[in-house]
Amino acid sequence: MWCERLGGSDMLKRIRPLPVLVSALLAGSLFGFGLALSTMVKPEAIIQFLLLRNMGLLLVMAGAAFVVMLAYRFIPTLMRTPVFGLGWGVHPSDLNARTIIGAALFGVGWGLSGVCPGPALAALGVGNWPLLYVIGGILIGAWLEGRFFEKD
Repeated sequence: MWCERLGGSDMLKRIRPLPVLVSALLAGSLFGFGLALSTMVKPEAIIQFLLLRNMGLLLVMAGAAFVVMLAYRFIPTLMRTPVFGLGWGVHPSDLNARTIIGAALFGVGWGLSGVCPGPALAALGVGNWPLLYVIGGILIGAWLEGRFFEKD
């Protein structure tokens, strides 16, 4: 069950849902604004990047990776506990065949559609309605993975 993956139902009972939802809405809005500002919601810009014709997107991704690296490194040392949680969690990941196949499928989908999931949703906010097909494919792929390849 998903709540057990998040640390058990006791932890979720102690977290007030409204502040978490409001912070998620604000973070998602900021993320979507950043994607739109950096033109990552335009499949044409992504394809130009993948064809090595426009490397501006590399600066956007490097800047984001740098900010995340700093956050993961310093925020746990500056704060004893997270704002909305009881403790800092660890997300272990394994490099195995499933990870490599999933990364390859993600890359093929990214190359064919010109967007990944976050920018696809943000693109709807700027009126790029043809990306509904991409979102449909993402949802079908997520359902197939959960239905047939769920971890034990």
